[in-house]
Amino acid sequence: MVRKIEERQAFDSAHRIKQVCGQVFRFAVATGIADRDVTADLKGALAAIPKRHFAAITEPAKLGELLRSIHGYAGHPSIVTALKLTPLVFVRPGELRHAEWVEIDLDKAEWRIPGIKMKMDNDHIVPLSTQAVELLRGIHPMTGHGRYVFPSLRTGERPMSENTINAALRGMGYSKEVHTAHGFRATARTILDEVLGERVDLIEHQLAHAVKDVNGRAYNRTAHLPARREMMQRWANYLDKLAIGADVIPLRAVAT
Repeated sequence: MVRKIEERQAFDSAHRIKQVCGQVFRFAVATGIADRDVTADLKGALAAIPKRHFAAITEPAKLGELLRSIHGYAGHPSIVTALKLTPLVFVRPGELRHAEWVEIDLDKAEWRIPGIKMKMDNDHIVPLSTQAVELLRGIHPMTGHGRYVFPSLRTGERPMSENTINAALRGMGYSKEVHTAHGFRATARTILDEVLGERVDLIEHQLAHAVKDVNGRAYNRTAHLPARREMMQRWANYLDKLAIGADVIPLRAVAT
């Protein structure tokens, strides 16, 4: 079955389907229906997923221009909110599209993404800045009665289309060679490290990349959560400054 998908050169989908099948087999083992997870024998049998590089703006001045374009974007409130939230949380586009209200605790300012939705199959916690919480509270009256935070505009039973955010960026004049929805991850990774001087391990944790301790063990989802929460708030505050040009254009005091 997976070979048929691979033959279409849909390598990412082939690996994902094998991954989902493995989850089914592991459940079957746990419930006594199957003896073992046979997908483990397929390790290395599929063609590797080609490396993809997503265009990203990594210069603060140009990022400020993009943020101002986003704040001036005239579109459906759900799309506008998704656009504004994307740079604040810098999760993968698919994770944002499939965000469900049941995963989000606005009082605790946390978004807990289950492992089944994550690339690395591990649960992931996204601390929400005050700016992110404000955006989500603003959209809640519109979509909070349904499953998805950002439902399809055609039917609330499905999440927002995978092309929605990129289409909005194109509409603002940002081609796929300049910046993409996925590119916000590289934007955050670069500026948090090179401009703000944040700890690289905290950044990698927040990007949901594999991070191991000195003994080679993978950290759990709650690792360094208080420090990550503070970093995410500093990041949101920095984006606010960029949006008004504070870190790009010197603000001069008005003579009295």
